[in-house]
Parts: sequence; structure tokens; C-alpha cells
Amino acid sequence: MRPLLRCTLALGLLLSSTPLLAALPTAPRTLSGELQRAPWRLDVPASWNGDLVMLAHGYEPVGMPRTTPMTANDSTAPLLAAGYAVAQSAYASQGWAVSDAISDMERLRQHVLAELGHVRQTWMLGFSMGGAVTIGSLERFPQHYAGGVSLCGANLSGERIAADLLTTLVAFDYFFPKAEGLPRTGLVSRETATLPQGELYQGIANALQRAPSHAALLARRLQVSTEDLAGTISLHALVLHELATRSGGMPTGNAGIVYSGFGDDAAFNAGVQRIDAVPSAQAHARGNPALTGALKRPLVIQFNHNDPTIVPHMQAVYPQLAAQAGANPLPQVLPAVGEGHCGFSEAQVVEALKAVQR
Repeated sequence: MRPLLRCTLALGLLLSSTPLLAALPTAPRTLSGELQRAPWRLDVPASWNGDLVMLAHGYEPVGMPRTTPMTANDSTAPLLAAGYAVAQSAYASQGWAVSDAISDMERLRQHVLAELGHVRQTWMLGFSMGGAVTIGSLERFPQHYAGGVSLCGANLSGERIAADLLTTLVAFDYFFPKAEGLPRTGLVSRETATLPQGELYQGIANALQRAPSHAALLARRLQVSTEDLAGTISLHALVLHELATRSGGMPTGNAGIVYSGFGDDAAFNAGVQRIDAVPSAQAHARGNPALTGALKRPLVIQFNHNDPTIVPHMQAVYPQLAAQAGANPLPQVLPAVGEGHCGFSEAQVVEALKAVQR
């Protein structure tokens, strides 16, 4: 489970909040606080190499408890051991908080520079949703960064994410209508948002077990294993309904979509539930984040094998967008390593940062 902790706020040892100015120059230092409702921390190793890494964590469910002071991400320790200072924000809001996170990280960067005085180069590194935060920051503030790394990144706009999640939910509702333990109106309905996540997962898992052939078809179409299917669907329901709440309505629709890959496609398209987007919500999601592909700084992207959260068709989106936008330089996609979602070793995280520096 430890790799998954990188994608939220990792559980680790709390460091003291001794102010930087009160610490000895040769001692490891930690500073923490809050900037406009966003908890943050800065760690500086004893043998600092002069470079700063802005570390962006991934999706944190709304309501997840937070620690005070902020807990260090799992990847903080290896980055410190490699000589980097590491700054990270918990973000002012939870959920799909990409736009908040970009602003929070930029505010923190300015604050950290004032604390440190001189920084040789600043790098951005993000996991999962933090990958979108990284790319959005590089596109919006290229003058402040030497480059960035997106690991297991959800490198898509909010609208594109929402469209993929909606596909998952309407497909489940088509193959498993009125499943026991789930809202009779289906996973797309707002009733789903009121279910505890454990109950939602169990209801989905039970339905999948009762119709293994439909489950296998759905797993192939969604590009996940049958073992990961229930977890993927329940996560998609959680995130889509949180996006709808954040956007003020359903941020995507499928009224004009012709689906394929669901077995009898004619029957599927005739019988699948059709949803209309709320225009204002759709516009909100489109701009959160508004990724353009117009990079002006080096970017390294790396994924894991058999990632049930960021599946292959999602992984291809941003490199294609960057090529279409004429990004200079184009992002470098490293070969996949590890297994699952954010399944990177400490050495692999540091090596990805070294790759963007090269």
C-alpha cells in the first residue's frame, strides 16, 4: 500500500517546525505553516545541493483527516537524501483540486524562495493528480521552473477526466441495472454520492461477481484487470460526483457519443443512459486545469505497469496534445516501471528527476 500513499498525503514521521532562520546552517531543517488555508512544509537537508523540488501530491478525498503539521510525502526522504530541498502543499481544498493546487504551489514557491534566499534551480514533481498540477504549473509559470516530472500522472483536463469517468458509470449501469446494495437509479445518480465508499465498493463487487462475463467485458473495455475492476469503478464514481459538486452540476455528457468496444455496440448505444452536461459545470471543468500542451520547459512523464487508475488510453493524451501544440521541448515519456498506481521505488523517483535534468 505504501506507493499509494504518494498519491495522497503520505503517513510518515512528523518533523519539528523549527524556523529556518533559527537552525544551524549544517543541520537538516523543517519549516511548516499555512498559506491561505493551505497547509505546507519545507524540508532542507544538511547537505543541500541548492536545488528546490516542489512536490505535488495526488487526489485526496473530501473529508479525509489532515495532520498538523503537514505530514511529509513518502518521496520526501529519498529526495532529501539526494540533496534536494523539498516544499509541498496540502492544498486549500480536497478532491479534484488541480486549479487550487496550482495556485497554492505557486504561492508556496514564492514563500519558500523568500525563506531560502538563494535557490539554484527549481523543479516540479507530482504524483497522480499532482502530475496535472505539475504540467499546469509548467505551462502557466514556465519562467519559474527548470523542468518537471509527472509520475503516474492524471495528465488530463477536468473535462476529459469527467468524460472517462462517465463512460465507466453508464457502462456499469447498463450491464448491472438495479444492482443490490446500490442506488436503484444507478451509479450516475446523485444518490451514489451519499453512499459510504466501503458500501459502494462492496455493492459493485457483488454485482460483478454475479455476472462474470459482463465483468470481463467491462474490464477489457476499461483497460483494467477483473481483480481491479470494482476498485476502479468505485473510485470513478467518487471522483465524478465530487467533480459535479465542485463544478455545480454534471461536468460532462454523452448525448452524442457513439460507443464501441462494449460487445453488442448497437444494443449498448440504444440502451445506455444518456446524460446532458450542465453548460456552466462543463466550462468549469474544462478550465480546471486548462492544459494546452504548449510546454516551454523539459517534462518527463513516467507510468507504472498495470495501473488501474491511469490506464493506457489516458496515458497517451498529454504527449499527443503536446505534439499538436508544437511543444518545445516535447515531453519525454520514460519506459514504465513498477506495478499498480504510483508504484515507484525511492530510487526510481530520484532517477526520474535526474532524467529531466539531463
